[in-house]
Amino acid sequence: MTRLWVDGRDVAEVTVASTWGARARGMLWRRRLPEAMWFVRESSVHGVGMTVPLDVAQLAADGSVLAVHVLRPFGLVAPRPGAVDVLEAPAGSFARWGLAVGGVARRVPAGTAG
Repeated sequence: MTRLWVDGRDVAEVTVASTWGARARGMLWRRRLPEAMWFVRESSVHGVGMTVPLDVAQLAADGSVLAVHVLRPFGLVAPRPGAVDVLEAPAGSFARWGLAVGGVARRVPAGTAG
């Protein structure tokens, strides 16, 4: 299990999508959405097939948040220069976590200090 840390705080369990298949599936066809999903080596995402809005953050290599969006069903978040990963979560999650442009998101193995 991997935890998501935002600005030094443990905020959620994060599912890591690091393979082509995992990235292609994303949050589609899930009975229950993960608390968060981190897409490795993706700079853009789409909402084709989604039925609910998602919070989306485009991240630099060091985890700094370059942009934050609300992705509506069938919408698109276009690639952004410098973005290497994308973080998704159910809409409203970023506000609860305090995740904003300029912040830092990190993946941390469960049970370790961030």
